[in-house]
Amino acid sequence: MPVARGAPYDTEGTAQLMFTGIVEERGEVVAVRDLGDSARLSVHAPRVTEDARLGDSIAVDGCCLTVVDVDGDTFAADVMRATLTRTTLGGTQAGAAVNLERAVPALGRLGGHLVQGHVDGTGIIRAREPSAHWDLVTVEVAARLVRYLAPQGSVALDGVSLTVVDVDDGPDHPTFTVSLIPATLAATTLGQRMPGASLNVEVDIIAKYVERLLVRPHAEVRA
Repeated sequence: MPVARGAPYDTEGTAQLMFTGIVEERGEVVAVRDLGDSARLSVHAPRVTEDARLGDSIAVDGCCLTVVDVDGDTFAADVMRATLTRTTLGGTQAGAAVNLERAVPALGRLGGHLVQGHVDGTGIIRAREPSAHWDLVTVEVAARLVRYLAPQGSVALDGVSLTVVDVDDGPDHPTFTVSLIPATLAATTLGQRMPGASLNVEVDIIAKYVERLLVRPHAEVRA
C-alpha cells in the first residue's frame, strides 16, 4: 500500500514503496560521481526537493532511489552497480533530463497505476509516428517481458504510466505500442526520445502475481 514520505528505505527500493507513474517534474542530472561499485547521482529538482528529507524515496526515470543528501534544489542518491547495469541509469551523464516522482503519500491519489520503481529491464524505441495531437511509439522488449503486456493494460516507461495500445508477440523481436498524449510529451522526457533510444521498462506487478499463482496454484504455504 502507499506510504508516507520520510520513512527510511533501502536505496534499491527493497521496501514495498509505490509510485503512480505520474511524473511530477523533469529534473536535470548535475553530477555523476563514480564510487567504484556504485555511483552517486546529483539531480537539480526544485519541486521534488520542496519537502525532501534523507531517506525519502524518489523514482528517477522509473528507478526507486533513496535520498542521501539534499542541498537546496538538488538531491543526491546512490545507485548500486546492479541497477547501473540493468537500467539506463548506467549511461546517465551530467546534463541529462530525468523523470522524477516522489513516493505516493498514504492519502494520495493513484493517478496512474501501481508502480514499484523496480525496473524489469530495458526496451528500445523502434518507431515513432507523430500526429497532430499524439505520437504512437513502438518499443521492442525481451520475450521474457512481453508476456506480461496486454492491450489496454499498463506499463511504465522511464517511470511514466502508459496504456498499452497493441502487442506483437513475434518470436524474434517482440514489440508493443503506446500512445503519448500532448501532456505526456510536454511533461516528461518521452517527448524527446527518438528511435534507437533505450527506456526503462516496468511491467504491471499484478500480471506477475497472477502468473505465479497460475504456475504454482498449490504451492505449500510455510510460516
